Amino acid sequence: MRVMAQMAMVMNLDKCIGCHTCSVTCKQAWTNRAGTEYVWFNNVETRPGLGYPRRYEDQDQWEGGWVRKRNGRLALRAGGRFKKLLSIFSNPKMPSIEDYYEPWTYDYETLVRAPASDTFPVARPKSLLSGENMSIEWSANWDDNLAGSGEHAATDVMLKDIGEKVKLEFEQTFMFYLPRICEHCLNPSCAASCPSGAIYKRSEDGIVLVDQDRCRGWRMCISGCPYKKVYFNHKTGKAEKCTFCYPRIEVGIPTVCSETCVGRLRYIGLMLYDADKVLEAAAVEDDHDLYESQRSVFLDPNDPQVQREAAASGIPLDWVEAAKRSPVWKLINTYKVALPLHPEYRTMPMVWYIPPLSPVVDIIRDTGHDAEDKGNLFAAIEALRIPIGYLANLFTAGDIGPVDAVLRKLAAMRAYMRDINLGDEGDDAIAEAVGMSGTDMYEMFRLLAIAKYDERYVIPTAHAEQAHALEELATDCPVSEYGGGQQDLFGEGSGTPTPVAVENFRMLQDRQTADHMPENPMKGRVNLLNWDGKGRPGGLFPAREEEDRR
Repeated sequence: MRVMAQMAMVMNLDKCIGCHTCSVTCKQAWTNRAGTEYVWFNNVETRPGLGYPRRYEDQDQWEGGWVRKRNGRLALRAGGRFKKLLSIFSNPKMPSIEDYYEPWTYDYETLVRAPASDTFPVARPKSLLSGENMSIEWSANWDDNLAGSGEHAATDVMLKDIGEKVKLEFEQTFMFYLPRICEHCLNPSCAASCPSGAIYKRSEDGIVLVDQDRCRGWRMCISGCPYKKVYFNHKTGKAEKCTFCYPRIEVGIPTVCSETCVGRLRYIGLMLYDADKVLEAAAVEDDHDLYESQRSVFLDPNDPQVQREAAASGIPLDWVEAAKRSPVWKLINTYKVALPLHPEYRTMPMVWYIPPLSPVVDIIRDTGHDAEDKGNLFAAIEALRIPIGYLANLFTAGDIGPVDAVLRKLAAMRAYMRDINLGDEGDDAIAEAVGMSGTDMYEMFRLLAIAKYDERYVIPTAHAEQAHALEELATDCPVSEYGGGQQDLFGEGSGTPTPVAVENFRMLQDRQTADHMPENPMKGRVNLLNWDGKGRPGGLFPAREEEDRR
């Protein structure tokens, strides 16, 4: 047993309202630079739909992830070293800019400077790549609220074999939102695909990063990632990806997408796993067994033997304690309501999802029956307008059993809590029907519905003894400046690396947890990204005396 720690996330899709706040704040914090106009480390997809980039789930076309060979060993779907060597200067298995979208802006100058006339001036869209006028035909959010369903949703890869069961007319179909970030996999195929060894998995917390010094822009990682969450910056010639906001994680602050999530649907916690079992679990023969095989890799932090092995592996005691309180551990292994996204890719993803139950309640309510009654809920699960088979294609490689079990637990929780909210005692028979106790049912409800901030985010801080390894990781982070001091060596985004020190983010943590706004040490300068809205820091608005002088 070789115990390792992994930061992980669970998203409750029943609570996602599709506001895209997570996408916008991530974009502003991490990819608001030249060369990243089309890059979305976090995006929210409407399902059914094609996703971003277009049809990224079609591995027959993109050849991402792993496949199991006849001898039981795993191999990259895109081919091994020899095949990569032959195509290293021209990699055809990669989405084009049309599959992402050609980034654009609008000709605002025309609106501002147009002379008075009888017709209203129009700001035409201009390509940020060529500067020419363009027609907008695709974007990262083209399927939002089924807007493009008439033309695109029918070709959703996940509708394979069940397309006849899904009606795409607006008045009959059902949609849900699927937020996506990098999965920070236990068995990342992007790292195995990189000829330069630039993509690596941190041993401290399992976060997958790109070493910008070693990246040579071969783009094999883009082909290798089945989720297509690695991007290429054409200005710098480097690959970039989600960093799980590692500078924030190191000081116990959740990721930007989690911090700003309106629906409070994201949970972050630490998982302990047996690194010696990862390849064996990823190489099980039947795709339907991948969900359970990955769960078997996770270790119970309450087990004394696991605690001893963790200490022998150098995992700090407070990290083990954090693993005990981890909401991710509870949702995945205790309550068993979270499922991995596309386990059939065999990358062992570490961003899991709780499938949506909402349509069941809507169906029952529309028929005039009691939408929270246990019997009605259980009977209606099989009558989803979007079949369970679609959810199974997303989360369990097509195995309907685990998805049905999760939906029944969520339905039982609603029925159990309805009795309590009406002043009755909880009916333990409802919980027992899905293999849970009444106490477990109530605790699961607390975690999913009304969990406090420190219950949703249990993030241990980095230790002082790790500071040397963690403090100067700007070269591992895609948002740093590149070039080693040689301006424009790799494009207009290049320059001297900017160190990322833990102490800088300690200040941010202190500000967010303080009752009052501390005095700004840099008067006259305000970083709005670090302002938490408490008080009115000096420099945010000009002084009244200065206004009078003007």
